[in-house]
Amino acid sequence: MKHTLAVLVENRAGVLSRVASLFSRRGYNIDSLAVGVTEDPSVSRMTIVVHGDDNVLEQVTKQLNKLIDVIKVSDIGSDDAVERELALIKVAADVNSRAEIIQITNIFRARIVDVAQKSMTVEVTGDEEKILAMEKLLRQFGIKELVRTGKIALSRGPKKV
Repeated sequence: MKHTLAVLVENRAGVLSRVASLFSRRGYNIDSLAVGVTEDPSVSRMTIVVHGDDNVLEQVTKQLNKLIDVIKVSDIGSDDAVERELALIKVAADVNSRAEIIQITNIFRARIVDVAQKSMTVEVTGDEEKILAMEKLLRQFGIKELVRTGKIALSRGPKKV
């Protein structure tokens, strides 16, 4: 089972390294990690997706809370959260395939962000399933490059983290 953790940390050098090494030392794999500054420039927010059962989640949460730079750790359930990922997909495109690529892009409410002689770059945001579905459709044209962000998430309703 995948768990999404929202971790508020002090915005200081080395914090990301300490958090990543905590997972590594315990043999837990990070499926996704996104970090950015919050509305308070002295605080960063890490969105970490980790695979494991409730015991793994409990251990990770306890270990994170022991780190000095960690302010707060919250488990964000997917039912009560807004979750998004971003992908940039560079796809081979010639004169004959451009119209179909544009059509697929429009269906997914994605954007074409770059056009070159032999390629197009598409930006798509959404949940993991949406990005995978678009990637699958674009594979027929030949994907030259693909990059994805990690998941970011916010709880619905009042501020929790």
